[in-house]
Amino acid sequence: MDTRVTFPAGGLRADAEVLAVVEVDRSEASTVDPAVRGAAAEVGALTGLVTTISPFHPVDHGWPDQGPDRGTVTIDGVTVEVVDAVLGATQGVNLLTATNIPVRRGEPGWAFVVVHVLAPGSPVPVVGRRVLLEVDAPYRESLCFGHTACHIAALALNAALADRWRKPVPTDGLGHPNFDGLALVSSRIRPDGARDVYRLGKSLRKRGFDATGLSVEAVAAAANGTLARWVEAGATIAVETEGPGLTDRRTWVCDLPDGQERIACGGTHLQSLDGVAAITVDLDVTDSELTMETEVTRS
Repeated sequence: MDTRVTFPAGGLRADAEVLAVVEVDRSEASTVDPAVRGAAAEVGALTGLVTTISPFHPVDHGWPDQGPDRGTVTIDGVTVEVVDAVLGATQGVNLLTATNIPVRRGEPGWAFVVVHVLAPGSPVPVVGRRVLLEVDAPYRESLCFGHTACHIAALALNAALADRWRKPVPTDGLGHPNFDGLALVSSRIRPDGARDVYRLGKSLRKRGFDATGLSVEAVAAAANGTLARWVEAGATIAVETEGPGLTDRRTWVCDLPDGQERIACGGTHLQSLDGVAAITVDLDVTDSELTMETEVTRS
């Protein structure tokens, strides 16, 4: 059975039962903390906990746009750091993690779980023990700002590039050609920001996109003008879920002045733009790629 997750609704704390204690090879850990990697190298592996329920958002190595939550787990009264949260999967025999998982999320016959990776040297609970999981709230909030801004900036970019299309293509919820949906190569959410990379090569030209004479300054100015208008007007945001399981479909829904957009998304988000003073983008272009850096200024 998939881990029940509470992060889509903003959950930060959960009392849970330990279902499994597993080894996580340090190469499968997504943390960038050098101290953690160094300690893991000494022991060869890290310990991961699988629990019945979790508030932790794990990194999905199939599409690692949003990284893992940070936080703690309290085991028998001792609180230790959760240094990583990764995706795990099992077909009932072995539990595989991260890039070792050979199937896509939701594959029939497989259960997908959150693996909470403990700091080296942490006490290890026995299976069946109850533990308290707590997410670092300020860090989660910073990723919510970054992820929400990422989606909204993509919609503004779609609008700014709308006149570049020479053939009909699918549109976003606001009625603009969906450049983001058709050209996105990678996305990385960071605290209060994001970096998105889009392809501009032959395959996109065949779809009808004309990048000839593209001025990133003009496109950025148009996108930033749209973003300023949207932030001033405000927006309501929700994450709709089809169930409590880790792999149940989740949809980001945002009501903007120009319409409503719905995007399949497994990340965490703001509920409105009330805490946002500005969202701005900066663009860079090469012959084959367009890169968008998005930044949030909080109010």
